Amino acid sequence: MALRRILAAVRSRTPRLAPLSTAAPKTREQPAAGRGAVRGRGAAEAVRPPVPAVEFDNAQEAYRSRRSWELVRSLLVLRLCASPALLAHHEQLLHFTRRLLGQRLFDRLMKMTFYGQFVAGEDQESIQPLIQHNRAFGVGSILDYGVEEDLSQEEAGHQEMESCTSAAERKDGGASKREKQYQAHQAFGDRRDGVVSARTYFYANEAKCDRHMETFLRCIEASGGASDDGFSAIKLTALGRPQFLLQFSDVLTKWRRFFHQMAAEQGKVGLNAMDTKLEVAALQESVARMGIASRKEIEDWFRAETLGVSGTLDLLDWSGLIDSRTELSKHLVVPNMQEGVGDAEAAFEIASEAGCEATAEANAAFHTPPAETPRTPTPPQSALARTGQLEPLLSGFTEEEERQMRRMLQRMDVLAKKATEAGVRLMVDAEQTYFQPAISRLTLEMQRRFNVEKPLIFNTYQCYLRDAYDNVTLDLELARREGWCFGAKLVRGAYMAQERARAAEIGYEDPINPTYEATNAMYHRCLNYVLEELKNNGKAEVMVASHNEDTVRFTLRRMEELGLHPADRQVYFGQLLGMCDQISFPLGQAGFPVYKYVPYGPVMEVLPYLSRRALENNSVMKGARRERQLLWQELKRRLYTGNLFYRPA
Repeated sequence: MALRRILAAVRSRTPRLAPLSTAAPKTREQPAAGRGAVRGRGAAEAVRPPVPAVEFDNAQEAYRSRRSWELVRSLLVLRLCASPALLAHHEQLLHFTRRLLGQRLFDRLMKMTFYGQFVAGEDQESIQPLIQHNRAFGVGSILDYGVEEDLSQEEAGHQEMESCTSAAERKDGGASKREKQYQAHQAFGDRRDGVVSARTYFYANEAKCDRHMETFLRCIEASGGASDDGFSAIKLTALGRPQFLLQFSDVLTKWRRFFHQMAAEQGKVGLNAMDTKLEVAALQESVARMGIASRKEIEDWFRAETLGVSGTLDLLDWSGLIDSRTELSKHLVVPNMQEGVGDAEAAFEIASEAGCEATAEANAAFHTPPAETPRTPTPPQSALARTGQLEPLLSGFTEEEERQMRRMLQRMDVLAKKATEAGVRLMVDAEQTYFQPAISRLTLEMQRRFNVEKPLIFNTYQCYLRDAYDNVTLDLELARREGWCFGAKLVRGAYMAQERARAAEIGYEDPINPTYEATNAMYHRCLNYVLEELKNNGKAEVMVASHNEDTVRFTLRRMEELGLHPADRQVYFGQLLGMCDQISFPLGQAGFPVYKYVPYGPVMEVLPYLSRRALENNSVMKGARRERQLLWQELKRRLYTGNLFYRPA
């Protein structure tokens, strides 16, 4: 019962509902295509204004909100970010400059250059002028407290290993029963390595997680006060001990892999996740052959009232099989993926009935795929057949670890409730692949609870992952079946170099698409699928978080073809403050919902953030080069026309 109380924080307590510029810019006609009948907007849709054309090549319009000295600063900062020699030694240069100038002059220099380019101000009061100014030009704000802990590599690695290792594993000398992808590894303890576009949190104690929650709450309050249509972003690794995320991710991955192994036995390989369907009769035979349960019990699992009359089940059906109403959790099995095990029947480990009671409680609380038991080193085939007993995953938590897990879920609940009260959409950021299955699953539970009338909780999908399309299509289909509102943020991803190095070093399949072009194709494929859904579902929304001009153009073209009007406020765009103004401001001035991530915080405490921004600009040289060209073009125009002292109206 303890685990039921711990995990109940993320289950729904609300009833489910059934599915439900100074000069006028050039315009283009928007196809209506009968969307009033589809989306229920009726006569109001007929009077929507035509969609203004968006031009990303018009430097004058792109920088109409910026004073000339701001253009000079942008040119200087972006040029410095393009210098490999400078970036290679930027931390030493910052340290030397601070010692040379003293703290006060150093702060002023930073505010005139890098800090002023990428950070809005020191606190929520000082950033208000910039927020209001951007809003006047059609660009909203996503507030982001940019302070990061300045840990050494050794300190970060130590904290990571401590927080990702359970008490039971420490007692066993560090041996983990999780798959190696979901274990902590000392060589990759500092999760900041190779990451230039995402903040990293390290667990120290529960009080620190409470402080992170308070910071997120203040950002939500400020976002609600600054706009009627605001966003705020959170990271789950800031809210609790990452050990729980690792263990839960291991569980979810094993259960999904078990489904695909059963599909392979039926000759169904190479299909998209939503197209993979198991024949129930063949599945029953496989389960019976393994000796997991009696034939009568197996037949009870696959009743028509549970699965329908199609005779097949897909991955969503598979995930929904295990809940408090079934007996399957008593016979929980997981695939043994250890090398050297030959026979398929011997390659499954049967969980002990006592251990599965804890698993059943977790399933009842989460309504998730079942929590498989962790694996021990694989014994010889005959020994495996003789014992068949394993220690369950969740019952291995100590009382303190259970309390930590409970507090993490409670913090999520507090933030979601606050966002609902403030009318702010909450975006849960994606993180490393060894945390992400758990993060996505917890986010989905919050969506089930809070996305009843409209999308309030947005999940983030990293399109550089090979399984991104499967993740998007499965979650969207689940939202359709259960009747809640789908909300997504699409990004390319922030951890590519680190993920590739970790997979190669530790020895598991690289989760990243093989090329940049493949990632672009995956992004557009996922985006197109979601946009097609938006055409027929007025309560789904997506944030296109991209600095890639081709992706933004692709989105605008598909919106026009599908009849998605910016006034519907279903498609949002997002970029970072100080980057790609030539994309953000033309979109905003044309009436498209667009937002800047607006970090703030004291100068010295946001230096790690500034370092990442400098490195990120260097990593996207093509886009930064084009931005510099447009900045220089507008500066020359103002100089030649006598408008060097232009002030935005």
